[in-house]
Amino acid sequence: MTRLRHRLIVGGFGAFGCLCALVAADRANPPDMSRAVTLSPEVTARDGTLLRAFLSKDGAWRIKTTPDQVGPHYLAMLRAYEDKRFDRHVGVDPSALLRAVWQLVQAGHVVSGGSTLTMQVARLLEPNPHSLPYKFFQIVRALQLEVRYSKDEILALYLTLAPMGGNLEGVRAASLS
Repeated sequence: MTRLRHRLIVGGFGAFGCLCALVAADRANPPDMSRAVTLSPEVTARDGTLLRAFLSKDGAWRIKTTPDQVGPHYLAMLRAYEDKRFDRHVGVDPSALLRAVWQLVQAGHVVSGGSTLTMQVARLLEPNPHSLPYKFFQIVRALQLEVRYSKDEILALYLTLAPMGGNLEGVRAASLS
């Protein structure tokens, strides 16, 4: 009994130490949100109607878009195509990742991706070349985003940052072109 109690205490302290280390690492290295706030300046009418947008400081047409500004059918199709379990996972969908890895092993090349919308937001916020180490980085960033933001806020980030061709980013910018 004493030995079991000792192991439980040591295990509890070990788990608590790991949790503290994760929280400290998260606080020391938060997601870079600069792309999300580098938006196209807008000129609007008194009623809020967009009259003119200008290029953002980094040369993109990027207009903030929220889920309520997009049709429900578009959102349903986005979820169906990109991330069926968006509302149920914590930023990473293990079954989608396993499916993608299985298909890669079977075919010898990438057949489909396993990224969730949250993982895609992580990539859009901090673009890097596709590689296995960067995929792990995306997973960590996706978990960080899920802790910090609601599903609607993550969806808004995706709708604002999604590449639409050339320097068009986001659904609203694409709809105005």
